Amino acid sequence: MNNVVIGAGPVGSTIALQLAAAGEPVRLLTRSGSGPEHPLVERRRADAGDLRQLSEALDGSRVVYDCMHASAYRADVWRTELPHAEHTVLEAARRTDAVVVFPESLYSYGHVSAPMTESTPRTADFGKPGVRTQLLAARERSATATVSVVASDFYGPGVLTAHAGERMVPTVLAGRTMRVIGDPDAPHSWTYVPDLAAAMIRAAGDSSLWGAVLHAPTAAPLSQRELVTLYAEVAGVPAPRVSTVPTWLLRAVGAVHRDTREIVEMTYQFERPFVMDSTASEARLGLSPTPMTEGARQTVAWWRERGK
Repeated sequence: MNNVVIGAGPVGSTIALQLAAAGEPVRLLTRSGSGPEHPLVERRRADAGDLRQLSEALDGSRVVYDCMHASAYRADVWRTELPHAEHTVLEAARRTDAVVVFPESLYSYGHVSAPMTESTPRTADFGKPGVRTQLLAARERSATATVSVVASDFYGPGVLTAHAGERMVPTVLAGRTMRVIGDPDAPHSWTYVPDLAAAMIRAAGDSSLWGAVLHAPTAAPLSQRELVTLYAEVAGVPAPRVSTVPTWLLRAVGAVHRDTREIVEMTYQFERPFVMDSTASEARLGLSPTPMTEGARQTVAWWRERGK
């Protein structure tokens, strides 16, 4: 089995289905054996933190797409789970001489004041962003070939727990007031998950890109208000009112609620322009981003189908 995908979230599932659509067999690993159904997708139970299990599941593979998540959106959980899990994946992949391709976030860039490019320093040293910095450094030191493909906030079919996913699309379709974090009019980059998946597959197949940190093809930024309006336009519904959840309120709640405190840590990404430039990587990959209008149309169609 040349292609192994770890994790059946929106990125892992999309990669598996894109590979299968191209006639490539895929082995999809999760602890539960879940994932999309397709004749070319073999779903298998495996614990990616168990070297023996993972080595058996990766035997004969040439590409490993590591799309697993931590069990909670908390810095302490990330520090406990992710370095060990990635080390295990890298070691198992080394034994079969496979390249490991990772989806990556913008977290390691930390607080920025200009558009982020591939040469922007990845030196964040606090909370969850600091964990991502450490993971990227470990990949760079590893003897296993790796590629990391950086994406901004996700949108697209299959995307649930995201600012532009279940918090936004059902709200727009229902005509309810959309309450956003930060400045609703600050430019923000959004990455269409099928574009991220395509970039990861392309990077896996080009050994000249191994060892690189690339940016997934990402369209020009839209503010949260503009994205809400776009979703409404392609859905053929009136654009809802957009209001802001005050940061001071989130901080007050975060003082007594751990999960809210973890969200507050990342509000800086929405309080001012937060823009990713993928121009250089697009040229290296030979790929372009899906226009936002088309991506929004596909996203709305998926949500409407899901609601039937």
